[in-house]
Amino acid sequence: MLNLPNILSLLRIALIPVLVGIYLLPYESAPLWATIIFVIAAITDWLDGYLARKWDQTSAFGAFIDPVADKLIVAIALVLVLSKTPEWYILLPVVVIIGREITVSALREWMAELGQRNAVKVSYVGKLKTAFQMISIGCLIFYKPLLGLPIFEIGIVLLYIAAGLTLSSMFSYLKAAWPMMVSKG
Repeated sequence: MLNLPNILSLLRIALIPVLVGIYLLPYESAPLWATIIFVIAAITDWLDGYLARKWDQTSAFGAFIDPVADKLIVAIALVLVLSKTPEWYILLPVVVIIGREITVSALREWMAELGQRNAVKVSYVGKLKTAFQMISIGCLIFYKPLLGLPIFEIGIVLLYIAAGLTLSSMFSYLKAAWPMMVSKG
């Protein structure tokens, strides 16, 4: 059960209070350090799955804890960004992303109960959504311009792309599950 991929997922969860604490510090360097923490978490998101497959260390616990860790860090980071910039143009994609995560998680759980989990397995669009989401959140946490680039504004654009991919992947999963949803059995 406790192998390196699972430890990385647990580390991602352990980084959440660190991210929150650093993000809320009233120091000029806080956004930089919070971004570094978030980037480390994002790297562990990719690395745990890669190592689990490469080393054949997949497990039931890993299949549970990895998506939980991903959804927790993303949802909490989005709420942090929204707390700093409580604007409708941030709220809209945050609601879409968090709403989709809840919907797809419930759908996967239900499909697993029906023995149809593979009908809603992670797709390429879902992986692309995750990449845009992680990069956008990193930019939004960092907040300040860097080398003349408007990092926060870039983060907003990427967040809207992630939200669009989020909706696209959710509709694909719902379409795949639709025959089971409307069956009389």
